[in-house]
Amino acid sequence: MPAANQPVLEMRGIVKRFPDVLANAGIDFALAKGEIHALLGENGSGKTTLMKILYGLFTLDQGGICINGSSVKINGPRDAISRGIGMVHQHFMLIPPFTVVENIVLGIEPRRGLALDRAKAREEVLRVSEKFGLYVDPDARVENISLGMQQRVEILKALFRQAEVLILDEPTAVLTPQEVTELASILRKLAEGGKSIIFITHKLREVMAMADRVTVLRRGEKVGTMTRSETSIEQLASMMVGREVELTIHKEPSTPGAEVLRLEGVCALNKRRLPALKNVSLTVRAGEILGIAGVEGNGQSELVEVVTGMRAPTSGSIFLEGRRINGLSPREVHSLGVAHVPEDRQRRGLVLDFTVAENMVLTDYAFKPFAKGISQDWSEVRGYARNLIQEYDVRVPGEDTSTISLSGGNQQKVVVARALAGGPRLLVVAQPTRGLDIGAIEYVHRRILAERNRGAAVLLISLELDELMSLVDRIAVMYEGEIAGIFDQAAVTESRLGLLMAGGGARVGGQTG
Repeated sequence: MPAANQPVLEMRGIVKRFPDVLANAGIDFALAKGEIHALLGENGSGKTTLMKILYGLFTLDQGGICINGSSVKINGPRDAISRGIGMVHQHFMLIPPFTVVENIVLGIEPRRGLALDRAKAREEVLRVSEKFGLYVDPDARVENISLGMQQRVEILKALFRQAEVLILDEPTAVLTPQEVTELASILRKLAEGGKSIIFITHKLREVMAMADRVTVLRRGEKVGTMTRSETSIEQLASMMVGREVELTIHKEPSTPGAEVLRLEGVCALNKRRLPALKNVSLTVRAGEILGIAGVEGNGQSELVEVVTGMRAPTSGSIFLEGRRINGLSPREVHSLGVAHVPEDRQRRGLVLDFTVAENMVLTDYAFKPFAKGISQDWSEVRGYARNLIQEYDVRVPGEDTSTISLSGGNQQKVVVARALAGGPRLLVVAQPTRGLDIGAIEYVHRRILAERNRGAAVLLISLELDELMSLVDRIAVMYEGEIAGIFDQAAVTESRLGLLMAGGGARVGGQTG
């Protein structure tokens, strides 16, 4: 890495205000040519805002930006691209029915008259692909390629526009372990070739594996910048949160009790009426956590929905403590002691126009102590909500605040608090720490483990392998709607899981472990 005192990019004294929030409070940030620089921070720390300013999606209120020593104004993404800055968003900005070539050249297509010169476009994409060692099938439709390959297309799209600075927002969020390793190799080769890379992340281990330097933000302020060799995972966690964080979960071996949940040969369709679950069989017992691993879109969402009554299976049976619950509504399933943390908090977990207090009792508002006959007991509701706000560190002015005004991480805390507070028999948790800072993750993990120790059965669906490996007792891998295998946590490696997640290895369909 070149010396850090030779910046290709500088952001000086960056200030960005939103109503009631100072998102960036005078932040300085510098990027050297040929370095990989991690931008690390908890939810709401201001890291994405800072990079959106650099890419022209937000306008700064104070401060300045220099590129190669010259002061510049960036008034939009086109302006950023013209100055050699590219951004790969966490949710890829590709058009699924288009081919790889069509996506890469979109907006700057080589033309033959009024029509796209497909042969020239293909030739130019292959030239850039070969130059940077990023193989793609130029003729494949994006909807038919893996998420890792889609990310590669996004990177090529930026390089095709001659980006010298690449910003990647949570680049490993949807990748298998093998794809993460591959991405790290790609970024290192790009940096060695003179490209400068910023990646926004909350994953400490990946910072230590990929970054040359790391800048930590906390609550809109810069805490510090250091080289990888100067720091540790423990120090970075402490800098992010402002206190010491327990990164290792200490848990006793599980002592599973009676069977709580059983699926037998369950099949279900997705929203497009295509097979999403294919002969899924598994069990979860009292006092254990069964984790579901898999790349997003392999049937995990539909599995959660059939268990919680949100989607009817087309065949097979679902049993809760021996009772067949096929056909029951979500409210009926909840009344049997099933709590649910949905993966999409805004569509499934919250009524955004309701207050925090109203959302805290959303599943139980009609029952005592929150109801007096047909009336709501607002004193009980507000007192209950205040307790959960404090317990789960929901950063909110008060319980009567509208939920839509909260950050995504604080919205997630409301959903998690509501589900865990009820003492469920079966806890179905999908992406429980999505959008949470490391301190809140630590707390939620302890609470999930406490539910298991209390005797609840826990079905945990997560894209975070670190989360699964540290929390669960058994792991099931889903691939294309099937169970590819179920293993004791101690008997499986991340490498083996990643292989199964990508469709490699023998299929162990229907195993109940």
